[in-house]
Amino acid sequence: MGALPDLPLSKDDLETYRAVAAGAAPAADHDMGRLLDLRLITADPYQSSRYIAHDPRAVARRVLTDTQAAIGQALQCMAELPAIEGLASAFDPTRWYGGPGSELLQTRDAMNARIGEAVRSASSEMVSAQPGAPVDRDPAVQRLGMDRVLDMVGRGVAVRSLYPAAVREHAQTRAHLDAITAAGAEVATLHDPFPRMILIDRTHLFIDNHVQPDERDRDAGWHVFDRAGVAWAHLVHQQLWTRADRWNDKHASEGVLTERQKMILRTLDEGESQQHVGIRLSLSDRTVTKDLAAARAAVGARTVYQLMAWWGRQTAG
Repeated sequence: MGALPDLPLSKDDLETYRAVAAGAAPAADHDMGRLLDLRLITADPYQSSRYIAHDPRAVARRVLTDTQAAIGQALQCMAELPAIEGLASAFDPTRWYGGPGSELLQTRDAMNARIGEAVRSASSEMVSAQPGAPVDRDPAVQRLGMDRVLDMVGRGVAVRSLYPAAVREHAQTRAHLDAITAAGAEVATLHDPFPRMILIDRTHLFIDNHVQPDERDRDAGWHVFDRAGVAWAHLVHQQLWTRADRWNDKHASEGVLTERQKMILRTLDEGESQQHVGIRLSLSDRTVTKDLAAARAAVGARTVYQLMAWWGRQTAG
């Protein structure tokens, strides 16, 4: 199989072929190269500057055959690419490649459509941070959000959402969050400001457009799928969550425990070992041990197990 022909033919090429096929001489200044390469014409061996036309249908069949062969070869090459990429582990086993980074979605509809696709395919978790002030919403729109949460929880997807503390004073939002926590989702509130984000399966991250912050494009956002970027955002959300108040907290610990002691207890409650609490909260082992001892004394618990049992009773819905 040779190289594919130089196509498309120009308007002058087409007119020249028609002239040759009619027995006329082509224009003296026209380049005959493409017609000759395609073998649509050949030079007349008996008349200088004259050409003989050939059946274009035969030429078209030959070009089609060559093109199909080229496509088959290209597909075969593409099929071999995973094997080639698989050699990366031999090149440098310690190097990770995050893959393509991100995509700007220019409109609210585009963002919602992409988030919807990711939500429908979610298999393990969706965590979000929604910093916007609570407002009255269309009940139909809120119901769609409720249905989405119920669907994910029903499929075994863990749902964890962070909101500003002001939502506790907004009746419509409070009723909505009461309903989704009753269905199995987790909700927490935070007094400090935090960025908006949605993370799905630690694979998809959706954030506002901070690259070109423009009031006219406030609905634009980014779909980030770089491995390192998504992992970093997940860590940020985890740290915010540790500092937040759970939706059903009774706040019996107010005035009894310090904020740092409550952070330690929340982290233990999420399944971290005492040895890993300090790593997650950037505290020394000595500080964690000292704060746990002070918390035990404050609530009258002799052991960490008794302390956690007390904490569980305070935060139970």
